[in-house]
Amino acid sequence: MDSDRARGVLLGLACGDALGRPVEFSSPAQIEAEHGRLTEMVGQGTWNQPAGTITDDTEQALCIARSLVEQQDFDPGDIADRFVAWYDSDPFDIGRMTMKSLSRLKHGDQWDEAGQHVWEESPEGQNAGNGSVMRCPPLAIPYATDWERLVEVSRQSSRITHADPRCTDGCSILNLTVAGLLEDADAPLQDALEYVGSDTPDELMAALRPLTRGETPDTLETSGYVVHSLQTALHDGLSADSAEEAIVTAVNRGGDTDTIGAVAGAVSGARFGASQLPSGWLSAIDETGELEALANQLVEVV
Repeated sequence: MDSDRARGVLLGLACGDALGRPVEFSSPAQIEAEHGRLTEMVGQGTWNQPAGTITDDTEQALCIARSLVEQQDFDPGDIADRFVAWYDSDPFDIGRMTMKSLSRLKHGDQWDEAGQHVWEESPEGQNAGNGSVMRCPPLAIPYATDWERLVEVSRQSSRITHADPRCTDGCSILNLTVAGLLEDADAPLQDALEYVGSDTPDELMAALRPLTRGETPDTLETSGYVVHSLQTALHDGLSADSAEEAIVTAVNRGGDTDTIGAVAGAVSGARFGASQLPSGWLSAIDETGELEALANQLVEVV
């Protein structure tokens, strides 16, 4: 595996997250009015943080990557414990389903119970957020050539907080696509959709199949709904001419900018490699060194 591309997965995710953080929840018009086309790390804005600050997307991805490296395999109980420790650190940004699930874990639920309970208690429209797909790409690195295991761990990692099949299969599709890119596949998303098969929720398949034909949907939504997030981020990550273009395009669409930017960043980072990410972005992110080191170690896991 090309180590530059492996590093690109984690660093691209962090770059999209940090670039999108200050304009999260803004409309495209609001972003344009304040920044023109946002292409540089800026401070303050949403969450009132310094330039280059990562959010829950990268922080949870770090929990997964650290666990994989330290345990030398996927251990969902260990990852759940790390999520709870992160939750106890009082993060400034945390999704509703994630917060509810981690609270249940803290109070005694097992790793495979909390997300299931929260999902069962959540009405349609509030039960399939993007909080698990945004953090799952580290799994694609050690399991890039073992797709059966990659699907298994992707679904399990989602179930810790997001048990809806649109979320669990969304993580599988995203990670299979990233794995395909890491292994130089010609049609990584098409390969991923064919591998997960007919049991995948119809909404996911209907949203993603057009992308395999090079089509751009009439509307690319930027909500926190996992199907919208995956469709938009995969479109931008797979169609752009550079990682920078993919991330900038995703973020400037507005809406859930940090998460859609993070997913587009992981995909485009796998396509183009960390060396193609803007150095100014990487130098603004305090976690760049750790992310690089973890990516290099993930290549050696299992």
